[in-house]
Amino acid sequence: MQPQPGHTPEDPLAADLALALQVVRAAGALARARFGGPLDVRQKGSQGPVTDVDLAVDRLLQAELGGARPDYGWLSEETTEDGSRLTRARSWVVDPIDGTRAFVAGRPHWTVCVGLLVDGVAAAGVVYNPMTEECFHASLGHGAFRNGTPIRASSRADVEGCRMLGDAKMFQHPAWPSPWPAMQVETRNSIAYRMCLVAAGDFDAAVALSAKSDWDVAAAAVIVAEAGGVAGTHTGAPFAFGRPEPVQTSMVASGSALHPLLMARMDHIQLP
Repeated sequence: MQPQPGHTPEDPLAADLALALQVVRAAGALARARFGGPLDVRQKGSQGPVTDVDLAVDRLLQAELGGARPDYGWLSEETTEDGSRLTRARSWVVDPIDGTRAFVAGRPHWTVCVGLLVDGVAAAGVVYNPMTEECFHASLGHGAFRNGTPIRASSRADVEGCRMLGDAKMFQHPAWPSPWPAMQVETRNSIAYRMCLVAAGDFDAAVALSAKSDWDVAAAAVIVAEAGGVAGTHTGAPFAFGRPEPVQTSMVASGSALHPLLMARMDHIQLP
């Protein structure tokens, strides 16, 4: 496996990132082959649906990543964890299919996500949409890329007219102290995909005011940061990874110029 753009052969992240890229591509091919076909679907309570494809992709990721790096910790939406990740310096954080609802409904807005934590910091990430053939990746200090081409978050500094990923009804809710100005609001089921589209400058921001799991955001967080954007919670705090409860209160991602304007609109919000 060759070092990724910006890496030297001696860079310890280079081999991990190359491995993640290779394995995510294989996992995406597996999922894409089943897309639109018969599925075994069940509900995980309030967490939504899970399919036999989610589980098959999870097994592939764990076999390949865990087999190659047996001393790394493991956190996945579809794997029962034993807590050993909390004692490991390096851990994979995986969402086999982020956007399962889209996968089940036959919409192309789902991704396979692999992030790498080093001492609790999101150090590398790969987010792959097999249906659009967009593969995003980044590692700390080496930039962010889509299909090998460098990407950069938007420099927009005005909320009005911005390209926003989120729930249009949320922005229209009468409880906001100041109404949101007119924006171009769209949505994508995959949280990681939303964040990567912000990193690429396709959208100016993404906002989700509900709890997100580490596997939803870990891979994309480093991609946004390396693209010059900002990703964290609605309070302005960065995501905190490597904790016993792998949950973030919310997700906000944007270009750096727009971020303080979004924070000013949300500073009154208190979430569980």
